[in-house]
Amino acid sequence: MKLLYSNENQFLVNNVKNIIEAESISSFIKNEFAQGAVGEISAFDSWPEVWVANDEDYERALAILASSQRDVKGEDWLCKNCKEKNDPSFEICWNCQHDHL
Repeated sequence: MKLLYSNENQFLVNNVKNIIEAESISSFIKNEFAQGAVGEISAFDSWPEVWVANDEDYERALAILASSQRDVKGEDWLCKNCKEKNDPSFEICWNCQHDHL
């Protein structure tokens, strides 16, 4: 088992877990309910953590995490179907769900 990611924000921790599990990497969250113990333990020690269950998967999980956290570069695009402006991170139009071609 190896520690992959830790953050004070439970949503971000769960998101990382979901991203790597979508790639068939077994993981679990440690300290999921420890934030209630702040004061008795250090705030940093209470942060939830994503751990990779198999050491062999750690490097691949790390690469997946790094890839998921890269900034999306690009320019806004106009939907060819409805002419709505979309953020570069969108693969489909937020307004009409038409593919960005």
